[in-house]
Amino acid sequence: MSWLDFLKKKPEVVEELDLSWLGADMHSHLIPGIDDGSKTMEESLHLLQRMEGFGLKKVITTPHIMSEYYRNTPEIIKLGLEDLRKAAKAANIQLEIDAAAEYYMDEIFLEKVKDGEELLTFGDKYILVETGFINKPQMLLDIIFHLEMAGYKPVLAHPERYQYLLVDKKLQEELIERRLIFQVNLLSLTGFYSRPVKDFGEMLIDSGAVTFLGTDCHNPRYLDMLATLPKNQKFYSKIKEMNWVNSQL
Repeated sequence: MSWLDFLKKKPEVVEELDLSWLGADMHSHLIPGIDDGSKTMEESLHLLQRMEGFGLKKVITTPHIMSEYYRNTPEIIKLGLEDLRKAAKAANIQLEIDAAAEYYMDEIFLEKVKDGEELLTFGDKYILVETGFINKPQMLLDIIFHLEMAGYKPVLAHPERYQYLLVDKKLQEELIERRLIFQVNLLSLTGFYSRPVKDFGEMLIDSGAVTFLGTDCHNPRYLDMLATLPKNQKFYSKIKEMNWVNSQL
């Protein structure tokens, strides 16, 4: 062997992504054509097949409900779920498929909560909620309070992506102290969004503040990047050994 052989960079060995330890994904956008997720049934089936290949046993897809952009209703989502299930069965996909929603927290959503309108939940009355990414909503804590008073368990989607939360240590502590349920995107741990988002997500997990993990899958590009998660070997190994409520859904 020549000295040149020692200078050659060895190919990186990365294990294949295995999400069987997670069991269920509770955040995705797989009902075609109703939000910014999958555009066609063909694409949805492709995504489901890949997610099944990652070892997932169940998918709870969560279309956006946003008053200004995605005016979905429980009826629209339930009909879409029925069509998706039928197509998946015809394609011999064994994944269990269910649906809830990802609610944008604004004045209209607060009125729905106060009026007792039907809201789509998963598991033990968990309800997935989100905010804008830059500015803290003025009614954030008010909406959380009313959801809890109505018997719901609000789950804050991808808190690691909120710029206002990243810089507001007091708000971080307040939300953690009141035991608000956090859901971190697995994609965040790959650096998909940015290095600060990745670091913040890891910090939240290390602090014990995170209850759920989700793919937030919208399209094939998301799964392409998700497949690189094992490159973050140390943290990937860590989260595989942690207890996630996903497995109880």
